[in-house]
Amino acid sequence: MALWQAHPIKEGFTNYAVHEIFLSMKTLNLDYLRTFLDVIELGSFSAAADRLSLTQPAVSLQIRQLENRLGTRLVERIGRRAQPTGAGAELAGYARELDRLAARAVEAVSRHATGTIGRVRIGTGATACIYLLPPLLRELRRRFPSLQITVSTGNTADVVRAVDDNTIDVALVTLPASGRLLEITPILDDEFVLLAPASIKLPPRLTAQALSALPILLFEPGGNTRRIADEWFRRSGITLKPEMSLGSVEAIKELVRAGLGCAVLPAMAVQSERHRKGLVVRSLTPKLHRTLALVIRRDKPLHRGLKEVVGALTRLSKTTTE
Repeated sequence: MALWQAHPIKEGFTNYAVHEIFLSMKTLNLDYLRTFLDVIELGSFSAAADRLSLTQPAVSLQIRQLENRLGTRLVERIGRRAQPTGAGAELAGYARELDRLAARAVEAVSRHATGTIGRVRIGTGATACIYLLPPLLRELRRRFPSLQITVSTGNTADVVRAVDDNTIDVALVTLPASGRLLEITPILDDEFVLLAPASIKLPPRLTAQALSALPILLFEPGGNTRRIADEWFRRSGITLKPEMSLGSVEAIKELVRAGLGCAVLPAMAVQSERHRKGLVVRSLTPKLHRTLALVIRRDKPLHRGLKEVVGALTRLSKTTTE
């Protein structure tokens, strides 16, 4: 499994060093180097075995054979965690370059063999999936018919964990998000608004205090969308107990249309006239926003298809403000 990002060779990485790397490929098993990187990244032989679909003895044997080939110890246990020795830490840098170069070589050749530009796995929240991604995915499909795209939805914590585990290639999630191996780039701000049926008389200023007197529907707990709304109320000293909490934005909107309460939701969910039909949409006081960010592993190889998807997601901030 290739992990390392297909950026141009970094400044100071000389042609001689590149030559030395390719010479080492003749004598070092790339699979063993990949296993070594997984062991020191995960800090565990058993975790590396699970990721690689190998047995733990097989992983241990690969590390021993790599150490025998290089004549030095590469991994040591400190407490219960496997960590690189000094020699192992130095090898890791070269192993990452080898992995990156091998990934680029395979990707370049595979395009000639299959005529495709790759597969991309996107992770995001349900709201962005419904209201933000469809035009982007439609345009990508028009431009790149052979690009295979799959989309998974979940809360920020689960989606970010999937990116970290490399089961998702790139994510668009609500901040905050964190990860030592992740590159997190804010893309756009999305305002939270109040949705109300025409039958409910709203106060002039929609403060937290004013909303506490209304029947309020919120997104279910557990995700950043609900956390942001709850914190907005708490800043005014209010711990809101919503009338209902649901996991579907569309279900919440239908309940509001039926006159069962008001809802605090991202404005993204009512950005078009069709989405706002039957609803009164008002800004909160003070205004409330969330930030959506692009999340990808720093070491992720950017094949052509992934580059196109990352570029399209990055341009969302421009297209949503035009």
